[in-house]
Amino acid sequence: MSDQPNREELFSHPVRAGKRTYFFDVKATRGQDLYMTITESKRRFEDDGSVHYQKHKIFLYREDFANFEHGFIAAVDKIQELMATGDYRDPMAERLAAEDQTDSSSSQPSANEPAQDLETETPAESAADSDDFSFDDL
Repeated sequence: MSDQPNREELFSHPVRAGKRTYFFDVKATRGQDLYMTITESKRRFEDDGSVHYQKHKIFLYREDFANFEHGFIAAVDKIQELMATGDYRDPMAERLAAEDQTDSSSSQPSANEPAQDLETETPAESAADSDDFSFDDL
């Protein structure tokens, strides 16, 4: 039997996002240094209808965590700033609006119940309300 340490994942946290799943995995090197892998897995359909998963992986080592976090937060802050201009699409607001529309069409009021107006946020309003974002929210 080998005296190498167990190289299996020490922690794994999947985040499902439509056709994508992100995996945040904590592993250890042979020298017992901890690192994280971030894997994006996309479901793809072949011409014959079969399914396969395309994967992209990033290895992030402990000494790079602070710089990675700083860069990630700076990019998210910039996206929020740009979204507040109203010049860019907001897929999250669009998805919520579509879900609200589906919910309201499937629950038609009866003749005795008055119809209610459903208010939906515009992308600019949605972005403006998200100023209290933090890295912990991800």
